[in-house]
This record gives sequence, C-alpha cells and structure tokens, in this order.
Amino acid sequence: MIMSSYIKLFFVLNIFLTVSLAIEPITTGLAVGVGVTASALLAGFNHFKCNVVECCDNNWFIPNITGLRTSLQDKLHGQHLVVDTVAKAVKGHIRNKNPSKALVLSFHGWTGGGKNFVSKMIAENLFVKGMMSRHVHLFVATLHFPHKDRVETYKDQLREWIKGNTSDCPHSIFVFDEMDKLPEGLLDAVKPYIDHYTEINGVDYRKTIFILLSNTAGNTITQRTYQHWQEGRKREDISLKEMDDLILKGSFNEKGGLWHSSLIEKNLIDVFIPFLPLERQHVKLCIRDDLRAKGHTVTEDVVTKVADELQYFPDREQLYSKSGCKRVSQKVDLIMEEVSQTVEEIMR
Repeated sequence: MIMSSYIKLFFVLNIFLTVSLAIEPITTGLAVGVGVTASALLAGFNHFKCNVVECCDNNWFIPNITGLRTSLQDKLHGQHLVVDTVAKAVKGHIRNKNPSKALVLSFHGWTGGGKNFVSKMIAENLFVKGMMSRHVHLFVATLHFPHKDRVETYKDQLREWIKGNTSDCPHSIFVFDEMDKLPEGLLDAVKPYIDHYTEINGVDYRKTIFILLSNTAGNTITQRTYQHWQEGRKREDISLKEMDDLILKGSFNEKGGLWHSSLIEKNLIDVFIPFLPLERQHVKLCIRDDLRAKGHTVTEDVVTKVADELQYFPDREQLYSKSGCKRVSQKVDLIMEEVSQTVEEIMR
C-alpha cells in the first residue's frame, strides 16, 4: 500500500514537472522545486523498495568469507583440495575492489562429491537468499540447452541473459551444471565476459563469478586417488598441482562443454578444482550430518546400516562410494522408516 502511494505520487509529480517545463519561464522555479521533491521521493521509494524486495545492495549482498570457510570445513567431507582453494579464490575476488576479470571456478569429479553443494555454499555466503537470489543463475545443460543443433540460438540467449543480469547486479553468480553434457562450443559465448576487459558496451563484468560443474576428468581423478591409496600415501598428500594438468588435459580433450574450448586455450579458467571420490568414512560423516539435520538420534548402528545401503568400488576393496553422498538423504529416510516400524511393532 505504501509502495503504491509512492509510485502514484512520483508519477503525478513527474507529469507536473513535464507540463511546467513546457509553459512560461516564470514557472521554471516551481518546476525545479517539484523536480527536486520528485527525486527525493524516488530515492525514498528505492530505499523502501530494497528493504522489501531483493536488490543488489548491502542489504542483500553480504559477503561472509569466514562463514564460507567454516561451512566448507564443517560440512564438506573428504575434499581437502576444495576447502582451501575455494575459500581463497572467492575471498581474493570479493575483496579486490577492482578485479582484472571475472572469477571462473571449474569443479571436476564424479557425482556426489559435493560440486553442487559447494556452489550452494558460495551463494549462501554472498547473497542473503542464497541459490534463491535473483542474482544467482543456475543453468542445467539437459534442461536449458537440450538441443545440440540450436547452439547459435543458445549463444544469443546466453549473451543476453549474462548482459542483462550483470547490468542489474555486478556481483551476479552464474552456475553451469552438467558441463560434460553442454553442446560443444556453447560456452565460448561467455568468453568476452570473463576476459580481461574493463567493460563491454558500458557493462563491467569483472565482479561476476562463473562456476562450472562437470564430471569431466572424473575417471582420471579417481584413478590418481586410488593410485595414491595403493602406494600407501595419505589422501591429504594429494596436491592441486599434480591434479591440475590431468584435469586440464581431460577437459580439453573429452567431449563436452569444454572440448577444445577457447576458455582453456586462452587460460580464462582461474582454477580447476578436483573433487576426489569419497571413501566409506566420508559417507558416514554425511550420514551423521543428515541424521542431525532431520532431528534423529545419531547412533553408530544406524549410520552403519545406511552406509551399507550404498554401493562401493573397486569390487575387492569396496573403498569408494559409487554415488558419493548424493543418495545419503534418501537412504537415511528409508532406514529411519524401517526403525520406526520396528519400534511400533515392539510397542504393540
């Protein structure tokens, strides 16, 4: 109601100003006064609006780098390379008032390792509304770009979307999921927006963040992780440097969104981040988190039962979860329902 009154009053004053300027000069003083009043009211309206509706201001964009690092450390299991790298990359980009380019993070690894989970954490620690923010944009390859023969159309749509939303909010986040299923060449459309340009047609893209999620190089990452285990080396000794070249070659040569991409050729992806396959011990930590989040009592018996519901590989060692932590929540619900039924039967 208040917002509606502001709008009506602003338009009345605006019309009055326009009419006044079109008649005798003697009315100019009055018109200027009305214009100042209208501007003040508009400023008040914008302030009121941004207290109610999400804007790209410090009411809604509240970077919490400490919170991001804490979330990664406490909630992301088995991914030591991700925790430190993501926290540092986002911190450096956000705190730089004049970054040289947009931040581009490329997450690689098999399903269930935490790629979407980390994207969600980044959004939640930058925008009040997290992934629900109008300034956080999620593209899913099979949903938004399903037809490989429409690449040029998709490119035009993508350019317009990025341009329009960055104009609205310089801190916009763009997340591309299922990169390995993205039509080849499509992502080259974003190259100008993540390159070292101060602005393009009046729009500055350097404060944006692009997050690319892919299964590409997942096999290579898993093989190298398994090799470390076979050699008796600690998982935590795996370095980003030794994984970097493997991911780079895999991304460029495997069919998918980054196949022979100019983003790789021009070194526009800032960090390639591997998500290692999760061991049974890491899955158990995910199970404990899910039980607590749902208000259940955490017991080792229940945790083990849920963990036993998942499949592991290699066949002999049963070391890594085939689905990571992705199916944990559903399995927790299943086991807890069985526990509930057992209790009910005992109570009868």
